[in-house]
Formats: sequence, C-alpha cells, structure tokens
Amino acid sequence: MKKNIHHLVRLLFVIAFSLQIRTVNAGYKPGKEFYQLTVYHFTTASQEKVLDNYLEKAFLPALHRLGIKNIGVFKALANDTTANKLLYVFVPMKSIEMLRTIRTKLDYDTAYQSAGAEYINAVFKEPPYSRMEIILAESFPLAPQMIIPQLQSPKKERVYELRSYESATEKIFSNKVKMFNEGDEIGLFRRLKFNATFYSSVIAGAGMPNLMYMTCFENMADRNQHWKDFVADPYWKKLSSLPEYQDNVSHIDIIFLQPAEYSDF
Repeated sequence: MKKNIHHLVRLLFVIAFSLQIRTVNAGYKPGKEFYQLTVYHFTTASQEKVLDNYLEKAFLPALHRLGIKNIGVFKALANDTTANKLLYVFVPMKSIEMLRTIRTKLDYDTAYQSAGAEYINAVFKEPPYSRMEIILAESFPLAPQMIIPQLQSPKKERVYELRSYESATEKIFSNKVKMFNEGDEIGLFRRLKFNATFYSSVIAGAGMPNLMYMTCFENMADRNQHWKDFVADPYWKKLSSLPEYQDNVSHIDIIFLQPAEYSDF
C-alpha cells in the first residue's frame, strides 16, 4: 500500500512539474535585442577591398567566436554611381553591455588582430575609409527578435531596403512607433511577406528621433510589387487615415542595399 502511495505521489509530482514547465513556456516572451549599425563611407576600390578583407576574414569570424550570429554586411546599390560609397555592418546584440564586451574581446583576440592587420594598422595616408558612423537601436516591443529573410535568389540579385523614419518631436515619434506596434503595421508587413528582418527605435544616431527597419526582396521587381500591394491594401488605407496617426513622420530616408557574399544573410 505504501509503495503504491509513493508511486502515486511521484507521478503527481512529475505531472505537476510538466504542467508548470508548459505554463512557463507558454507565457515566455523573447527579450528585446539591440542593433549596432556601422556605416563606412569610402571612395576608392582599394578602400573597399581592405574593408571586405577585414570584415570577411577578421571581424565576422571574431564575432562568430563570441557566439554572435546573423551579422549583416551590405553595400549601397548607389555605390556604382556616387563618389561617396556606403557599406553597412549590422550586428545584433542581446544587451547593450555587449558593446563593451565585443571591443574588449577583440583587443585580446590574436586571430582577429592578425587577420585584420591591414585594416587595424592602416597608415595615415591610406585609411580604409573616409569616415564611419555608428547607429545604435533597440528592437520594437512587438518585434523583439530579428528574423532572417527567407529568400531564394542569389545574394547578388537581392534588394534589401533600409528605411529611416524621422519625426518632428519625441512624442510624435512615439506615436509612429505605436502605429507600427499597436496599430499593427508590423502585422501588415508580415501578411504581405515583406521579409522584414528587424524593426527598431534609434537610441543613438544622427537623425533622431527616428526609427529604422529593413525589408528584404528577391530583386527590385519583387520589391516594387510588394510596395504596390502595400499601398493598395485596405488595412493600410484604413490605418493611415486614422486621425491619431496623422503627421507622425517628417522625413524618410530609403537606402537600397545588396548583401555581400560573405554576409550572414
């Protein structure tokens, strides 16, 4: 009798524990991410070569060793026709503290120092870039984790669209962020399969207050068709006409990018 009771108690304990785990998992919400977007400005083919070698052979491998994945490297499609050429490096982080951790780790990573020597030790008269800028952002509440785009085309054919929406004031900016989240503009992008990889509020950058997000397409024709569908969608027409969401964007920057062959996505 006692043996049966002990067996029953153990069984009930296992069942209760399993139910507790399921309850915790069901209520689990992934934490927010932080994104560092480094923009390199350069003018010459030799600078581009140094940047590519550094990123492909030193920087990305070093971050991979630190457990950081899904690093994006993109070049502006306009680079072919402009003197000021742009290269973007996207690094997702689980916490803001990782900024300092990455720098400290790189300082003591001998493999990184060796592979990146040409870039790291560049001389005064031959810098690997004209100027660089860093944008720091945090993910939206209803899009806390970045998503790798599900595309079939070769990287050289893809078009990644980086958008920055500026607002007149911080309060108006919050209204635009609300439009994306509670207004479900994010949901509309998902339903229309825009392959958005991240949505974020900029917390340090030149165009604040602003948000940034990136959508990804097989090619430019695919991009144009998606936006045509977006503008014609009944939900967008309804959402964009609501009085509470009027005049919440004062300036938009749109940059068309193409992933480097060594980019993680």
